[in-house]
Amino acid sequence: MSELVFQDIPDVELLQCLGRGYLKQNLLRAIRLWVWLRSLYGDNQYCVILDDSFSYADWRNAFFSSTHPKGEQIPPIHDFDCPCAKTTAEWLFSEKTEIVASHWRKSILVHAGINASALDKLLQQRLFGVTRRSLQADLEILAELGWLVYKYQKYYRVCELPSRPIATKDQGSAAKVGAYELSFMHEDLVEFAENHSQIINGIQRFFLKLDYVIPRSTLDAVNDWQYELRQLWAKTPVPPVKLTYGSARLGNKVICIVYPVCIYYVQRAVYLCAYGQSPQKDTNWYNFRLDHILSLVVLEWTDPQLPLNLKQHYQQKSLPNPDDIALEMSKAWGFDFYLPSQLMLLRFDREFCDRYVKDTERHDTFKEVSYHQVQLLIQREIKQPQQQETLLKILAKRSPQDAYYRVFIRYQDNQNRDNNIVMRLRAWQPKVEVLTPWDLRQSFAVDIATQFQMYHN
Repeated sequence: MSELVFQDIPDVELLQCLGRGYLKQNLLRAIRLWVWLRSLYGDNQYCVILDDSFSYADWRNAFFSSTHPKGEQIPPIHDFDCPCAKTTAEWLFSEKTEIVASHWRKSILVHAGINASALDKLLQQRLFGVTRRSLQADLEILAELGWLVYKYQKYYRVCELPSRPIATKDQGSAAKVGAYELSFMHEDLVEFAENHSQIINGIQRFFLKLDYVIPRSTLDAVNDWQYELRQLWAKTPVPPVKLTYGSARLGNKVICIVYPVCIYYVQRAVYLCAYGQSPQKDTNWYNFRLDHILSLVVLEWTDPQLPLNLKQHYQQKSLPNPDDIALEMSKAWGFDFYLPSQLMLLRFDREFCDRYVKDTERHDTFKEVSYHQVQLLIQREIKQPQQQETLLKILAKRSPQDAYYRVFIRYQDNQNRDNNIVMRLRAWQPKVEVLTPWDLRQSFAVDIATQFQMYHN
């Protein structure tokens, strides 16, 4: 038997190698090939007993339970102890692998071009619940990639494992910094950080400049809250907290009992995304600006003060996590992900759009549409007859040669809207016209008229 030992962890780089560069399409197969390699070259707790030369049938008999079906069909769940019954998540996240599920998922979401919902479905699939033909194809791929040699109708282990990106659990801290700890950043910035975070010939060449509006008088408090939250998230279970919050919108102090989920840096400030009570008590979610938190008291899950929605999620073991937030933000433009999603239609000056908007990334739903498509969208989406008629008349006066975009935004009304989007639209003025939502269009009209009077006088 080969003395080579395979201890690689299934990070993005290795999976891309096993997926032959097509990780989005081949993610499950790449993970399955990683398990194959542990069964062929792993240490004693993973490796199956095989001769150095073997057939698919030899490996099947050593790897699966004795009752595993030998036919061509996808095996049903016949034995819960058989490896074919285990889900992908069970193969990846266990005490043996020591892979941190949240870190691994974030890294895959950033680099594989797959959304959180699709990844969750893949993780719940049985990794080896596939046909014999698929497993035979796995062996052929391993031979093509240089992990096995095929001759005389047998597979042979190699004497030297092929070159590949290596990160073992013994190299955990380094792997986390390279593959996991930077995954909270935009994927393009991760590339910058990985390539330029080190000093080159004694000189730092990469700098990241961010606008940060937190006043110095509250910086210490913000740092204290971040540290305290970090300590809370290390506990099992993570406890709920009672916040005293200075709400800018309400102009008053409010008490909110919430479950702290994660921290986001967005548009010049740091926010705690939390589930439970909002300052207005009108949503279950809210983004609390850290420098507006006045006090934080840790509670127990048995505390009678807890709101019903928190109690229910805790009892049902369904407390929200950061992936829930990422999924909601992928559906519509805006950080206030708990607001309703509404269609926005925009008209741009063509020359301005071609120079500054076209081929830029705003949101997955931010797409250019034709003049005719805008007509159809207004007819289909605007339910109020008078608004629909007015918008169609306005559109009739606009040039089909202008640039038109549609995007879904987080917007309820002019009191409940994502102000970061409003600021972006104002920065584009006067080269952009908001067609819908109607209330937002009217709000911009009032603001522009007021501004005109200010400067005209």
